[in-house]
Amino acid sequence: MAEYDYDLFTIGAGSGGVRASRVAAAHGARVAVAEEFRVGGTCVIRGCVPKKMLVYGAHFAEDLEDARHFGWDIPEATFDWVKLRDNVLNDVDRLNGLYTQTLTNHEVEIFHERAVITGPHEVTLSSGEKKTAKYILIATGARPLIPSFPGHELGITSNEAFHLDAIPGRALIAGAGYIANEFAGIFNEFGAKVTIINRSDQLLRGYDDSVRDRLLQISITKGIDFRFNAEFESIEQNEDGSLRVSMTNHDPMDVDCVLFATGRVPNIDGLGLEAAGVEVDGKGAIVVDEHSKTSVDHIYAVGDVTNRVQLTPVAIREGQAFADTVFGGKPSTVDYSCIPSAVFSHPPIAAVGMTEGEARGKLGSIKVYTSDFRPMKNVVAHRDERSLYKMICDAETDQVVGLHMIGPESPEIMQAAAIAIKAKLTKADFDATVAVHPTMSEELVLLK
Repeated sequence: MAEYDYDLFTIGAGSGGVRASRVAAAHGARVAVAEEFRVGGTCVIRGCVPKKMLVYGAHFAEDLEDARHFGWDIPEATFDWVKLRDNVLNDVDRLNGLYTQTLTNHEVEIFHERAVITGPHEVTLSSGEKKTAKYILIATGARPLIPSFPGHELGITSNEAFHLDAIPGRALIAGAGYIANEFAGIFNEFGAKVTIINRSDQLLRGYDDSVRDRLLQISITKGIDFRFNAEFESIEQNEDGSLRVSMTNHDPMDVDCVLFATGRVPNIDGLGLEAAGVEVDGKGAIVVDEHSKTSVDHIYAVGDVTNRVQLTPVAIREGQAFADTVFGGKPSTVDYSCIPSAVFSHPPIAAVGMTEGEARGKLGSIKVYTSDFRPMKNVVAHRDERSLYKMICDAETDQVVGLHMIGPESPEIMQAAAIAIKAKLTKADFDATVAVHPTMSEELVLLK
């Protein structure tokens, strides 16, 4: 049997790579990880976690205003972006340290440099040092996609948004997915004039139509502008430093910042995949089987670099399943059905299961139950904003096959509700559950 430096060499220390490495080590494997940036990956360092902190900060804009209607004498409030930015980045530093400590505590060796595959069981570090491993795990994640057109280099992505020196007075956000809508809400609450442009006429593709329409309506009411069926033609810098953006089907506009939120692409460049014989699909994602194995028997891949679901909790489960399968003697796979998701827009969206359109196409006969209501807090605060809950059921079995929500705290409510959907409970099961009153979540057991 060949001798290797390690049983497992992981390239990338994001959520999936860290979980896989830690669990493999716990199973007794000799493990090393190479990370060219910071331990923690997209979610912890420049994604979900710092974004959610900004969302919390943005909520205070309306909360402070609403507090006056609840009897609080709030003086005119001012916002210090630099203070929030630095506090968020300091917490990112803390989390980076904790993730590093987790690996160290499990005796995982960390190389803070880039690694590429240079042989059947070999990786070469940027220092030139070569390491061998029985198994190689690719967990390099994904990066923002920047469209190519004249002046695209003048824009930024979500990576840079966390490090801005100031909130732009006029922000143009390109894209209509969750990242675009989340940053639109954040910047808008912090006082920016926000415009979203998208090459199609829809936002949040994949979410239920009713929920998407409600977010669009609320966002417009909050002052966010939308330009649909618009594609970039060019960006030019004006003499005063602002940006002149030209696009199809709309007049040019001057803004202070262009943020690209136009999708993400797998990080595979220069990894040595072609030479190693690792198959990738037409979008550059690594093709894997149900056990995360690539077209090469001893090379595996998890997380956003693969052709599956790009969500942090999914990458973590993939990493766990890989380690249990290869090193723990417990063959495991990930169930990709009924995965809950959330958009931390203002207000947030949460969903699990099939949309109404998907259910009609797959099941034919369905029943749809809704609750369109004004949260109690909004009533007292004189805010007209309404929430919408929508339940999709199989008409023949009464099973709940989809649940979609937009309103305050929807993601928090959805986590518990998703368990019921995953367990294939019925509308009758929801109806038989006594409501917690007065709450927004009680609408789930009162849907008509």
